[in-house]
Amino acid sequence: MRLLAGLLLGLVVGVVGLVVGVAAVAVHPWWWGLLLALAASSATLAALPRGVSRIAYAAAWAIVIALAATPRPAGGYAIAGDLEGYLMIFWAVLMIVVATATVSRRRPQADAAAGGE
Repeated sequence: MRLLAGLLLGLVVGVVGLVVGVAAVAVHPWWWGLLLALAASSATLAALPRGVSRIAYAAAWAIVIALAATPRPAGGYAIAGDLEGYLMIFWAVLMIVVATATVSRRRPQADAAAGGE
């Protein structure tokens, strides 16, 4: 049951990451939009509990950024190769790194009972 709840939480948080990523792509060309997108995305990542939810959010957000940075068949990009675009791509990588670096490691039961010695 706990696994199912974790997977459901990961799915919901992943959908939130997709929505926030699309909103970030939409407002990033303006300086205030870029600041708002990066601040809101980072605050959401920090507010999530460690583990699957952070990974799901950061991965979904980064997938949106990666898809927006690829060329369209008709030409053009949703994220251009300018300072704002490169900052969005950098932030996507940074969010993945932070999410994976802050995954809590479970200690074996014997170590937890012995006090970590």
